[in-house]
Order: sequence, then C-alpha cells, then structure tokens
Amino acid sequence: MVVALFVLAAVAPWLVLRMGRRAFSLLSLAPLAGTVWVAAQGPAVLDGDPLVEVHPWVGTVGMELALRLGPLQWLMALVVLGVGAVVLAYCGWYFHEDSLGVGRFAGVLTAFVAAMLGLVLSDDLLLLYVFWELTTVFSFLLIGHDPARRANRQAAIQALVVTTLGGLAMLVGALVLGHEAGTHRISAILADPPGGTAVVVAVHLLLVGAVSKSALVPFHFWLPAAMAAPTPVSAYLHAASMVKAGVYLVALLAPAFADVAGWRAVLLILGLSTMLLGGIRALRQHDLKLLLAYGTVSQLGFLILVLGLGSRSALVAGLGLLLAHALFKATLFLVVGVVDRCAGTRDLRRLTGLRRRMPVVAVAATIAAASMAGLPPTLGFLAKESVFVALVDVARTGDGTGLAGAAGWLLLAGVVLGSALTVAYSVRFVWGAFGDRPVEEEPVVRPVRAGFAIGPVVLAVGSLALGFAGGPLTGAIASYADTVPAGDHHPALELWHGVGLPLGATLVTLALGALLVLARTPVERLQAGLTHGYSLENAYRGGVRLLDRTAVEVTAVVQRGSASAYLGIILLVVVLLPGSTLLGAWDGVSVRAWDTPVQAVIGVVVVAAALLAVRSRRRLRAVLLAGATGYGTALIFVLHGAPDLALTQVLVETLTVVVFVLALRRMPQYFTDRPLSRQRYWRMALGLGVAVASAGFMLVSVAARTAEPVSTALPAEAVEYGGGYNIVNVILVDVRAWDTLGEISVLVAAATGVASLVFIDTRGAGIRRVSQIPFPAGVRKQTTRPGRRAWLPAPRTLPPEKRSIIFEVITRMVFHTVIVFSVYLLIAGHNDPGGGFAGGMVAGLALVIRYLAGGRYELDEAAPVDAGRLIGSGLALAAVSALAPLAFGGSVLQSAVVDLHVPLLGDLHLVSSAIFDVGVYLVVVGLVLDLLRALGSHVDRQVLRERRAVDAATSEVSA
Repeated sequence: MVVALFVLAAVAPWLVLRMGRRAFSLLSLAPLAGTVWVAAQGPAVLDGDPLVEVHPWVGTVGMELALRLGPLQWLMALVVLGVGAVVLAYCGWYFHEDSLGVGRFAGVLTAFVAAMLGLVLSDDLLLLYVFWELTTVFSFLLIGHDPARRANRQAAIQALVVTTLGGLAMLVGALVLGHEAGTHRISAILADPPGGTAVVVAVHLLLVGAVSKSALVPFHFWLPAAMAAPTPVSAYLHAASMVKAGVYLVALLAPAFADVAGWRAVLLILGLSTMLLGGIRALRQHDLKLLLAYGTVSQLGFLILVLGLGSRSALVAGLGLLLAHALFKATLFLVVGVVDRCAGTRDLRRLTGLRRRMPVVAVAATIAAASMAGLPPTLGFLAKESVFVALVDVARTGDGTGLAGAAGWLLLAGVVLGSALTVAYSVRFVWGAFGDRPVEEEPVVRPVRAGFAIGPVVLAVGSLALGFAGGPLTGAIASYADTVPAGDHHPALELWHGVGLPLGATLVTLALGALLVLARTPVERLQAGLTHGYSLENAYRGGVRLLDRTAVEVTAVVQRGSASAYLGIILLVVVLLPGSTLLGAWDGVSVRAWDTPVQAVIGVVVVAAALLAVRSRRRLRAVLLAGATGYGTALIFVLHGAPDLALTQVLVETLTVVVFVLALRRMPQYFTDRPLSRQRYWRMALGLGVAVASAGFMLVSVAARTAEPVSTALPAEAVEYGGGYNIVNVILVDVRAWDTLGEISVLVAAATGVASLVFIDTRGAGIRRVSQIPFPAGVRKQTTRPGRRAWLPAPRTLPPEKRSIIFEVITRMVFHTVIVFSVYLLIAGHNDPGGGFAGGMVAGLALVIRYLAGGRYELDEAAPVDAGRLIGSGLALAAVSALAPLAFGGSVLQSAVVDLHVPLLGDLHLVSSAIFDVGVYLVVVGLVLDLLRALGSHVDRQVLRERRAVDAATSEVSA
C-alpha cells in the first residue's frame, strides 16, 4: 500500500495536468480504498493477530523493511488514510483552475500520505527514522508551496531545521536503543525492553524527536509559522498526521518505557506547559488559522501529557483524544479554508453574518468546536471525560505512576485550567467566524459549493457519531492498552461516568471557559499589557542571524578568492598532520632503485620535464611539459605490466592537454612579469614538503604490508564472480561498482556545475548544423544528389587561413576507425585492456579530431545531441543496471554471466555488468562533448564576436 501511494504520487502531476482539479478526486480514491482495507483488518488485528511483512534491506546495519499492523498502528492508519482521503478530495475545490504548482502539490501531498503511513506501520527503528525524515522533507515542500512568498520560505526552512534537529537526536537514540536491545525491531524491543543508563539516554533522545515533531515547548514556535502553507496542508499535516508522529511515538513507547527515569517528569512538564502556553496564545489571535494553530499546539501538549502518564486508563483516554483531535481539528481547518475562499479573509474582526450565508458549514464548525471544547455528546467529550477519570485516579492512588498526592492534584488542576482555555478559544473561533458583529465593511461572501463543504461535514459527523460509539471504541483501543498493567478500574470511553470528581472537573472547566469568554475584553487588555518581545521564536531567529553573521565573518577570513591560497592551505595541512606521522615510521623501509635501467631513464625524463615545466615562462610550454610527465608515468605502468592503467593514463593525459590548450586561448601567452616575491620560496618549500610526504606515504605503506596481498586471489575471482579476465575492469564494474557509480555521479555533478557557469542557456541551445547556417561570401554550397552526402562539411565555413587540408584528409581517414576502436575497447574491456571509461575517452578524442578539423559546426555535425542528455542517459543506464538484479531476486549491482552458443557466431560470453560499462561510456563521451562545447565552441563564439567588434570599430575610425 505504501509503495502504491508513492507510485501514485509520481503520476499525480501528470494526472493534474490532464484532468485539472478533478484529479484530486481520483487521487483520494487510493487512501479511501486503503481506509476500507485497514478497517477490514480490524477484527483480526484487534483480536491479537497483527499483520507482519518483512523484507531484508541493509543487512550490514541490521535494517529491514519490516512493517507491522497492530492495534495502535491500525488506529493511526485509519486516521492517516481516512483524513488524507478527505483532504485530497477537498483540494479539488480549494484550488482554482489557474492556481500555480497544483500538480507538484498533488504529488507531494500524496507522497506525504505514503510516508506517514510508512511511519506508523514501521516495525524497525531505522526504517521508522527514514519515513520520519521523509515526512520532514515533504512537509518542507508543502509549507513552501509558494516560493515567491517570503513567509512560506521562512516557515518551511524553520520547520525543516527544528524537526530535523529533533530527528537527528532521535536517530542517535534509535541506534543506541537498537544496540542495547540487540535488534532494531520495535515489536521485539517492546516485548523485552532492555535496561541500563544507555537505554535511559536513548529513550530521552527519542523523546527529543517526538517533542520537536509534535511542536512542544521549546520547539512549539515552528507550527504557527507553518500556517503560511495552503489550508489543506494545515488540515492534514498540522492536525491529523505529521504533528501526530511524535504523539504516536510516545504512545508506542509508553507501555515499555514509561517507568524510565525522567520519562514522566519531562513529558508532563513539557506537555502541561505547552497546553497552557498554546491556549493563552490562541486567545490573542484574530486570524482564524493562527487561532487553530495555537490551539493545536495546546492540544498536542495535552495529548503528550496524557499518553506520557503510561497508565492503562491514560492510554485509553489518550488514544480516544488522539482520534477526536484528528477529526475536530481537521474539520476546523477545512472550515477556515472555506471561509477564506468564500469571504476573502480569515480575520475575525472583518467577518460577520457567515452563519446565514453558509449554514451547513457553520453547523459543522460548531460540532467540531464542541468536540474540541469537550461538550457532550461528541467524541471529544468522551475522551476528555476519560482523561479526567485517569487523572483523578493518578491523584488519589498514583495508578502505577508514582504521582499520588500533591503532584497528581497539581497536574489535574493544570489540565482543568488548560481545558478551560480550550473552551474559551473554541467559543472564540465559532463566534469569530460565524457570529454577528459590527464591522467597517461587510465582506462579499460567495456561495459555498456543495462539494467544498462535504469534507468538513463528513469529519464533523464523524466527531458526533463516534460520541455514541464509546463501547466499540473502548474495545478497539483497549486491545493496545492491555499491554500495560491494570489500574484502579477498567478504563472506558463513556458519556456518563457517574457523579464524582471527573464530572466536577468537567463542570469547572466549562464554567471557567465561559467566564473567560464573558470577560474577554478585560482578558484581552491583560494579555496586551503583559506583551513582551521575548519568545523562543525570536531566540531562534536571533540564533539564525548570529549563525549567518558568523558564517560571513569566517568566510571572509578563510575564503579570500585565491585558488592558490586554498590549495596551499590544503597541502600545508597534508604535510603537517599526516606527514608528521612519517617521522617515526621508517623502520623496516627498504628501497630498490629500479627493476630495469629503462625505469631509471624514464624517471630522469619525467623529473627533467617537471623541472622544466616549473621554470617555463610560456603557459603552453608548461602544459606540454606537464603532459610529458604523464606520458612518462604511462610508460612506467607499461614496464610494470599494467596495460589498462597505461592506456587510461595516456588517454586522460591527451585529453587534459587538449583541454588546457583550448582554455589557454583566453589567457596570456606568458606567466606574469612582475618581480618575484618572498612567497615564491614558501611555495617552493611547500612543494618540496608535499613531494617528500607523498613519497614517504608510498614507501611506508608498501613496507608496512605483512599479510598476503589480496591481489593474488583476484585473477581467479575475477573469472569466477565477474565473468571476465580483465581484473581492473571487473573491479570497476563489479567488485567496486558502488565506487564507480559514485565517481560517475560526481562527474555528472561537476559537468552540471561547469555547464551552469559557462552556458547562459541550456547546453543544447547553441547546437547548429551546417545546413542551418549561411555560408561565407564567395563559398558555394556543394549540391547533393540522391546517394551522395557531403562528409566533413563544416571546414567550408572556416576562413581559408584557419583550415588545414592535410588534417582534414587525416580526419576523414581515421575518425571512423577511432570510433570503431572505442566500441571495441568497450566490448572487449571485460577480458582485454579497455572498458567503458577507456572507450569513452577514445570516442571523446575522436570528437576532438572532428572539432579541430572543422570547428564548432563540425562538432555539432559529429554529435548533434545535448551533452547533458547524453550524460544523464549514461548515469540512468548505470543506475538501472545496478537495480535490475533486484527484479530477479538478486542484490544491487550483482552480475549475471550467460554463455550461449549461437549458430554461425559460435559461443557468446555475456556479462550483465557490460550494461553498466555502457553507462560509463556514455557519461565519459558526454563529459568530453561538454568540455569541447564549453572551452571550444563557446570560446570560438566569444573570439568571433570580439573580432567582429574590433573590425566594426576599425571601420568606423577609417570612415
């Protein structure tokens, strides 16, 4: 189901593009079907027969794709899918036909439903963390839906930073708890919870994640700011799903870890503080959405407080409250969306008379607000009354929590006060949205379409109907709460608990709430008088500003725009830190001068070329001499019997020289003539130090070997496991294919970065075939006839002094041969010297030949494709070949060897890793093409424009 929702999220933008807003109705069918399926599993799940599905994933860290549908997960899945279906359907009426980014919004919201469902079904701590962070990423995208608005950007970043910070703490806690328990399976940990100091620390780290996700003090400020998101996002993420993740985590861990040191102290203090703070702030709001936001903060604190108690009565009441909150808060947010769209404002000071204009919506809002306030016969009343029953038991006897006496009674008093605030802001919402009051200008209210009102009405009916279903709900919830030892009495969600302290607490709550409503004017004056500029949100913003300022100052010191300074610092660190360890590591080092005198001769040539390159004043000469050192190194590889390395070294060195020569066209011919400074000697000393350190690293590392080299077994294993005789290629595309995939990914990223700096438009925007350009004056276009095509046509577009007839003839003779040779290297590379990288380099050099023979137009004739697409295709092909084995029951990047006998062709030896090599080939060819267009064609156009400008200026002067 989770996978199906992710697939649906991928196609959602296309559906919206094809169907418009109607696509939301189609998208809502998936979570609706999921709701029906989950509900159908209820009898078995609640009877103690959970659904479990496990697939191995990352075995090295003990991570599994483990999903489990137990009683708690069953309830949460119903909330996630049910409310998700309603909100998705509601989106079809909320957005306009011309709203921007609706397709992307549909995809991200559907993906969020999938991630949230995966979170509540996860039975592995690490998998839970993966889905936890996926909800963070998707919420960032949803909150920042309109990137043009600064409020959306700031709110999205703030939510991302705060929840990710908590998530990182949670990850550490999950790792520690899994280590102590010997498993990351949640069901196994809860069945046999470990103990010890490390477990206490781990549990509190998990609680940091829960508290930050559910917006408790001191992380509460991100939730009201997130109201910048579209209203459907607030209705789903900030009422029914994302903020419930922390509540779910507390409910999940409470049966096993509620008695851990500090558990109740942390959750009760933070929960009660959040409940009171949110309620007080809600009474100050004039924006209906912000009023609900602070109300949500208050209710989340209430939920964490109740579930954090960990008694059986508290768990039943808390889970009932969780379901009630999802229904009434989603309803109220959807109502705000209707009011905003139809009246054009959410400011309660500008609204009046809406109950007559939208009576159905007003009734739905009143029912939901009554449930939020805890009025009978709503589900909110059942839950809150059960909470008071549980708190009275705690105050009297402790009920297994150890809070009997003053602490319990103080907790009950705090909850009563917080509930009174809830009553007050519930009335404020209904009165503010639908009451009659004098306003400066009565808003123009558009009629509410029936489809727009269905969502809040359905959820409000659920809040009311479930108020009469206390018995079945108790049975469903109790199946999870029974994992906790029995308390003072059997918990139950009932409309009538009899006359007693719980009923008295309800009456006191309603009376205090009514008093706050009646005294709203003096209460507002009191709140205004107590207003101050200190808040955790301001502290967060101040911290971000300080961080930005510090980054600017530090960057100004260490990033001064000098590439030589950056390189010098890096090399200096290499010499001082790892280089200093060489001082006491020379024992056992023995040096053999050479194996053959030829090595000595080549070494002398390489050293001489390096010294001459340093002394050269001409840039081109320095590049050629540096290239000579590379070719000398290739010869040493040959003498050591490493043809693959030698071939690669020659190809890379050749292309490097070509790239340098192309770049030098825009640079002075000579190095600077300025007098040499004292820094020259520092650079010489640093260069000498790096040379000594590098040589020392190689000598010491080789001499330190004590075990048999792994290379001795590679020839046999390359054939047995990789199906090839070329050890180097088998290592690259099979044994170390992960490294190769990462390396070509870096190549793609580097090529993309260079292209973004060089090309103003897209890479392929400047591709022009010869047939698309005018020929120079005096040049006659060669006519063609059937069966005859001009080959190498672009040199005709060059001025005569830029052409070389001999080179053009040579190009005609060798180009196809070089291309065929590159394909040969690609195909034969698994058994003989070559491979995808070498073949791609040879093909790239063939393109270099075409470019040098005919200029930029000949390059476009040879490769009339976008280099970016070629690079992307290669990376995609490599990634697909890496994942393909999973479809056949294998592992990622596992190779398959197939031997076939084909008539006429003989025996064929096929290895699946060759497909991966083809991807590497395409990436390399695309990269070379990108370099040629950036440093060749692009520079050609710049030179031509400058020459034309000079000619035009000369003509004007002559005239």
